[in-house]
Amino acid sequence: MWRYLVGGLAALALVAAGMLLFNRGARSVAALPSAPLALAQTTEGGALPATVPEASEKTREQKRFDRYDKDRDGKVTREEYLAPRRKAYAKLDTNHDGVLSFDEWAVKTETKFAEADKDKSGAMTPAEFVSTAPKRKAPRVRRDCPPAPPPANAEES
Repeated sequence: MWRYLVGGLAALALVAAGMLLFNRGARSVAALPSAPLALAQTTEGGALPATVPEASEKTREQKRFDRYDKDRDGKVTREEYLAPRRKAYAKLDTNHDGVLSFDEWAVKTETKFAEADKDKSGAMTPAEFVSTAPKRKAPRVRRDCPPAPPPANAEES
């Protein structure tokens, strides 16, 4: 008798599992956005473009070249190329004598150590050391596709 009971419960469990799987699939299909249709209607002829425009390496390199070419003559001179490094050197050379001493070079690191050493003991505890980790920028989100246009009011009353 218990075999019939277990068999019946197993059959009910299979039916319930089948219904859950069937309903889950129906919800995911119903939740799909209709953005591709909206995009297809906005382009000429109702078709999507064959290729997506992307920034080429030449474009990036041209932007980099333009940052260095300050006088916009189409050439990067030695002075233009070294200008950012001269500015960085001048920031480090605090006494402006043209010679960068170790103390001038290490001032940023010394300042960072002094700020992290909260108890001023001359040594950092593990908790203090954690605060010296470099702050990383959030990764840039790369968007290969243009944003979808706002949906048209198809359901006007």
